[in-house]
Amino acid sequence: MRFGVNYTPARGWFFHWLDFDLDAVRRDLDSIAGLGLDHIRVFPLWPVFQPNRNLVRANAIRDLLAVVDAAAERGLDVAVDGLQGHLSSFDFRPSWTVSWHRRNMFTDPDVVAGEAFYLNTLATALADRPNFLGMTLGNEVNQFSDKPHPDPDPVGVDEAESWLHRLLAACEDGAPGKFHTHCAYDAVWLQDGHPFTPAHAARIGAATNVHSWVFNGTAQRYGGDSAATAHYAEYQVELAAAWATDPAHPVWLQEVGAPAPHIPAERAGEFAAATVANALSCPNLWGITWWCSHDVSRELADFPELEYGLGLFTNDNQRKPAGQAIADAVAAQKTAPAQRIPRKTALVLDVGDEHTAPARSTCGPGGEFFEAWLRLARQGARPAVVRASVAHDAEHLAARGISEVVHVPDVWSSKHA
Repeated sequence: MRFGVNYTPARGWFFHWLDFDLDAVRRDLDSIAGLGLDHIRVFPLWPVFQPNRNLVRANAIRDLLAVVDAAAERGLDVAVDGLQGHLSSFDFRPSWTVSWHRRNMFTDPDVVAGEAFYLNTLATALADRPNFLGMTLGNEVNQFSDKPHPDPDPVGVDEAESWLHRLLAACEDGAPGKFHTHCAYDAVWLQDGHPFTPAHAARIGAATNVHSWVFNGTAQRYGGDSAATAHYAEYQVELAAAWATDPAHPVWLQEVGAPAPHIPAERAGEFAAATVANALSCPNLWGITWWCSHDVSRELADFPELEYGLGLFTNDNQRKPAGQAIADAVAAQKTAPAQRIPRKTALVLDVGDEHTAPARSTCGPGGEFFEAWLRLARQGARPAVVRASVAHDAEHLAARGISEVVHVPDVWSSKHA
């Protein structure tokens, strides 16, 4: 089991790449290592690192390697995101993809070739670092492809799949055998018609990455202290596991955090403890990477209010209650690892054609499938999820330890009432 944090520098947020200070990074990493964590996820800003399609800045690569080496000195592995992309409500697109050079980031041949060049350059530079875990293509890049983005780059399902394969191949070519993945915000699981699909998320890359945020309607609908909120990350991990064709395919809870006011600051530690404990019960879980290490400074303007207080540390590196809860969970896991017992009962998911998943909104807060899973969870069933196409495949069910499948209507029957 891996425990880590998404590294948000205390000084300057991700703008620190523009005014890089290795000593400040080292202070942050000292605090992070003090929690007992074993890895960080870092975010180069795409326009800073690749200001021209044919130029990846050598000094930017040098700064990235300095972060990776400083992490190694503190026993921390590093996962690196590439196309940044989208971070905390802000978009960072290089000038050669916008305005007078507006081109589709998923389908324009020159842009895609530039992206592949960039990712390959990063991966090649990082390949010989023993603590380099692997590349993630970019942070929630699927948000550029569809509503509610104000200026999306439209892409089809097949085109999205080709884009993912092309860019992951560029990472693999640069750093063979590393843990290369891609990630998406939860439209991939919950939004009908979204071009990035659950099959893409769960069947392409070394792991399925899950970003679990209860501000997506879960906390608003059910309450910040509800079972739905406490179990939401667990639910998403199980939903992700269901979409894999390999029953043993790992799931990485790559982002999860305690957003105020949905999770009041005084309850952040309690929420973190419950979320981690519930997620640890999932058999396919590879690791948990909390969002995020440090608060966003109030000196920086125009962030959504909830983004300012998500850190495990304040801007002066003081540990917050959520940080203590994570440290306690890590310590407990080291002394008495949580038992990940196979889930014997699985709820059958049918969203239509698996290639496009046209009815996936049933999986979102208030959806029929979500409500049924939640009811079973409240009963202590720890339900798995299984796709309708394999619900009667004895070999698949046995590989996952499932002995009973339950259909959504059955959840409301007397047997499961």
